[in-house]
Amino acid sequence: MPVKCAVNGFGRIGRLCFRYAWEDPTLEIVHVNDVCSCESAAYLVKYDSVHGTWDKEIEAAEDGNSFTVGDRTLTFSQEADFTKVDFAAMGVEMVMECTGKFLKVNTLNPYFDMGVKQVVVSAPVKEEGALNVVLGCNNHLLSKDTKLVTNASCTTNCLAPVVKVIKENFGIKHGCITTIHDVTGTQTLVDMPNTKKSDLRRARSGMINLCPTSTGSATAIVEIYPELKGKLNGLAVRVPILNGSITDCVFEVEKPVTVEQVNAALKAATESGPLKGILGYEEKPLVSTDYTNETRSSVIDALSTQVIDGTMVKIYAWYDNEAGYSKRMAELCNIVAAMNITGTEPSFKYE
Repeated sequence: MPVKCAVNGFGRIGRLCFRYAWEDPTLEIVHVNDVCSCESAAYLVKYDSVHGTWDKEIEAAEDGNSFTVGDRTLTFSQEADFTKVDFAAMGVEMVMECTGKFLKVNTLNPYFDMGVKQVVVSAPVKEEGALNVVLGCNNHLLSKDTKLVTNASCTTNCLAPVVKVIKENFGIKHGCITTIHDVTGTQTLVDMPNTKKSDLRRARSGMINLCPTSTGSATAIVEIYPELKGKLNGLAVRVPILNGSITDCVFEVEKPVTVEQVNAALKAATESGPLKGILGYEEKPLVSTDYTNETRSSVIDALSTQVIDGTMVKIYAWYDNEAGYSKRMAELCNIVAAMNITGTEPSFKYE
């Protein structure tokens, strides 16, 4: 029997994760909760300006309490407070928490009081009691005790595979990253007060500005690799495009290397081992639009790899920060559902 799931938060990640998880026969999504209307939810999961029209027939019910995907009906609720949703009555066993608002263990624990067996969060939770997972990097830490897990962040999913390869092959003394990141819903279309973020630069138009801002990915990497605490940091620059981001990774490594050695190690990691299917390697001169709907977490731009003075390594890694991240989250749901609910073998193994 498939595991009954609910999605809480039907924004960019919630909808894409819904699409990917829908195709998984081991998961059965039975409910969606969001503050938007059911009509909006049904419309936006069908039609996407970046990722294209979904090949499913979708229709919202006139009463606003459900919508259909093909011949299946899902119930819908419109609650800002998820504790008002009766997950137990629906038989929900796992929740995909995609609001981006509940990032503390004590705000997520009520799910378990409501009968939910597993929660997967679409953002890092940097507290004891939650396991932040990047598939291919630290998923070996998953166990029957990890009932609250997160898919880390989109940029952490891009960065961690690169860090893994460089750390294991050459050692990392320290480093810094800059992610050139497309606009998100935390920015404004035109200059106006931003109620989502205190960063004043995000109150400026995301359509015409390069916007330096923070990224937690470099410091969050210590959630995946604790031994790198204090050794990595970075910034983001939000750019006026809708999709296709790139992370500029700079590392001081522990032993002299060449461009050829760095690229060889990165390429080898894409061909076998835990990063196969997660890390990509590209020698063609591609640009950001070529990576729309790229479901790998990170793709090395091999033409851009540089080594300065033997030990400073510069690497460009492309990523679709929505599609790649959402695909990993759907896979993580498959893995923890198999491990902690059905006691079966997961469909995805990154070992």
